[in-house]
Amino acid sequence: MKKITILQTSDIHGSVYPQNYGTNEIADVGLGKLATIIKQERALDEQLLLIDNGDLIQGTPLTYYYVQFAKDEKNPMISVLNHLSYDAAIIGNHEFNYGMEVVNRAVQESDFPWLSANIISTTSGEPYFGKPYLIKTVNSVKIAILGVTTHYIPNWEDARNIAGLDFKDCLQETKKWVAHIREKECPDVVVVSYHGGFECDLETGEPAEPLTGENQGFAICHEVEGIDVLLTGHQHRTLAGNVNGVAIVQPSNNGQMMGKVTLTLNENNEIINKTSELLPIEEVEADQEILSLTSDIEAQTQKWLDQPIGKIEGDMVITDDFSVRTSEHPAIEFINKVQMEAAGVDISSTSLLSNQSPGFRTNVTMRDIISNYMFPNTLKVLSVSGQDIKDALEQSASYFMRNETGELEVNRAFIDPKPQHYNYDMWEGIEYVLDIRKPIGERVTTLTYKGEPIHMDGIYHVVMNNYRAGGGGNYAMFKDKPIVKEIPLDMTELITTYILERQTVKATVNHNWKVVW
Repeated sequence: MKKITILQTSDIHGSVYPQNYGTNEIADVGLGKLATIIKQERALDEQLLLIDNGDLIQGTPLTYYYVQFAKDEKNPMISVLNHLSYDAAIIGNHEFNYGMEVVNRAVQESDFPWLSANIISTTSGEPYFGKPYLIKTVNSVKIAILGVTTHYIPNWEDARNIAGLDFKDCLQETKKWVAHIREKECPDVVVVSYHGGFECDLETGEPAEPLTGENQGFAICHEVEGIDVLLTGHQHRTLAGNVNGVAIVQPSNNGQMMGKVTLTLNENNEIINKTSELLPIEEVEADQEILSLTSDIEAQTQKWLDQPIGKIEGDMVITDDFSVRTSEHPAIEFINKVQMEAAGVDISSTSLLSNQSPGFRTNVTMRDIISNYMFPNTLKVLSVSGQDIKDALEQSASYFMRNETGELEVNRAFIDPKPQHYNYDMWEGIEYVLDIRKPIGERVTTLTYKGEPIHMDGIYHVVMNNYRAGGGGNYAMFKDKPIVKEIPLDMTELITTYILERQTVKATVNHNWKVVW
């Protein structure tokens, strides 16, 4: 009998240290803790395969600080993966957030290949990152590892950050490359590492989300012949099991878990058993050697985070994320004001990006700003119709449902299979009422601009982040709309500048919208 062990990390999002940057409290996250598990597993099996499934180099103040102030140094995330001797990494959608220069340099610094068969160079017509797949021989077993990336990236990412790239359909490219690998390489085992998730319930096959093509894991398991293992991510879900004979795993996000697949083969290298599991890190101590690799830039980041910016007059602290979405909160109005000033328009939409967003304390530091706006989004001003605005508000209104007793709760579609609370928007510059007693699609009961009803065929200029402007979050009404203006500075810088110029910002709400139920 032969045993093959595959370890998978995914959606690390810049987490190395076991801490919450917003509060500086200890947290069960990060590559520091995962490194301890990796070393423990290697003590049991020196020849194991170690793969990162994407969304590695973006997501924490550490990675933001590196890109903004220290990018002439080695990328701290790559230094960690090199030290841990990763066999391969897959390109994730967030790899592009800081632009092609940053991702290209990360790839060049890596001692391992980055795989993505379906991200194609528009110049050469070949996979942009070189290798679509990797062949490894472990214990006389020939293993092929194919990398693919959700092709939905152009719907979210700033076009400048993905210039020269074409994103082919994952399902079709996986079919093509698995067939090629089986014919040309004749491997004993085929592993597909897919930076994407599952669009359907794993047991029933019923759609679990709108079938946009963003996630195709279920279809890959059922429609692609010759796959033994499917490593997944992107959705930040906790999954381990078997789908149509394919071992699958998805280890949450921020390094909270390690995915592990174990294959047992006979002497003819035929697979006779597959198991998938998740290895948690709660009781694990962080590996100090790994933490020391990034200690210098971590110290610089912490110093920067504690840099004072200005003051808030009044209360802009968030204590209840649900109430923020049902009645206007000063922190949301503040973000919309920043967007409107930066764009020079008087209509804006934004969301509460995380249920852990703390709002802004009296004495504002960079830590407060990063904790509330953790994505490197830029802004776009779109030219949209009144109908587009109404449709967008109806999409947001679908976030809510009433239970049997008439109480308001979150629509499960915004929770399963992946939490999407950030896809509920709140607007400034217009007045509106969302009546949750009415059916979805008919909930906008009041909609005015400057005291007059919004005309459905009228044209309005609205500022929003680049993710939403591309139609991200099922806001198809914004996709391909004329772009009036682009603001290339990311929101963290815009918020910082806004406060620095004023030194004191008042917490205000003008009650231009409400939710009734």
